[in-house]
Amino acid sequence: MSTKWNDKSWQKDFLNMKSHSPLDAKLLMGGVKGLKDAWRLGVLHVEYEKLKKIEKEQQQQ
Repeated sequence: MSTKWNDKSWQKDFLNMKSHSPLDAKLLMGGVKGLKDAWRLGVLHVEYEKLKKIEKEQQQQ
């Protein structure tokens, strides 16, 4: 499995899945500016993957 590092479609999808703090929303829309932002974006991506998994499991039931 290869990772597409420039793919931002998950960020737009994640913005619509739940409410976010203003800082997280700005990060998801504007991108990474430094190491702290990169770390936070990684945390948000893991949260997105968990929500997508839950959503998929609910659709299968």
